[in-house]
Amino acid sequence: MFQSRRPLGILELDEGLPAESSLRVPRPGGLLNPATFDRPIVTEIVEGAWPDMVIRGDPSLEGACVAAARRMVERGAAVISSDCGFFIRHQAAVAAAVNVPVVMSSLLLVPTLLRQLAHPHKLAVVTADSRHFGEELLSLDNPRDRARVVIGGVEGGEFLHNALMRPPIQTKVDQIESEVSACVAQLRAEHPEIGMLLMECTGFPYVTNALRRHTGLPAYDITDLCRLTLAAVCLD
Repeated sequence: MFQSRRPLGILELDEGLPAESSLRVPRPGGLLNPATFDRPIVTEIVEGAWPDMVIRGDPSLEGACVAAARRMVERGAAVISSDCGFFIRHQAAVAAAVNVPVVMSSLLLVPTLLRQLAHPHKLAVVTADSRHFGEELLSLDNPRDRARVVIGGVEGGEFLHNALMRPPIQTKVDQIESEVSACVAQLRAEHPEIGMLLMECTGFPYVTNALRRHTGLPAYDITDLCRLTLAAVCLD
């Protein structure tokens, strides 16, 4: 039954890793692990999409994103996502180019999550690098909504340093949890109104459950959005 289901398609960063690299083996609970969704996964590397270029927002990558998404649809993908939340900059172009649902980033959830929260509660978005997190990534036109979103990043830590290496170095889950927990703790100290968490980075689903336990807050990540979208399409 598992193998008969239409796959989830994921646009991958171009990290210069050989096919046999141990870093290409998906870890439990991650976006690239088929067991996370109980269905196959197909991937296509976006040529030239090095992590630093995607985080900074290089517009020249749009054509490569569209081409990779189309290849995955040809391979049977039922839904298209990506393995970096900053790919949201190419959400509109990819969605216009294929005939399946496209969810490039957990940031698509921001408007919906705000409406789950009563005033004056705030939504905390935790990102890999807040230095390149522009207002346009939130897709919020209402200033009152924008005032209810706070942004925190783990830039300066081991996780981002390792991710930006060419090729990247895998960071231990305990280290990711430590860095993300510290970021959330700082945000909550500055904004005690925080009532919900959203993980932008696709490397954070490994620690989302730990954050839920430690904080007692609802926490969302890209795997939640993918599950929701996959549940809305045909399982065949």
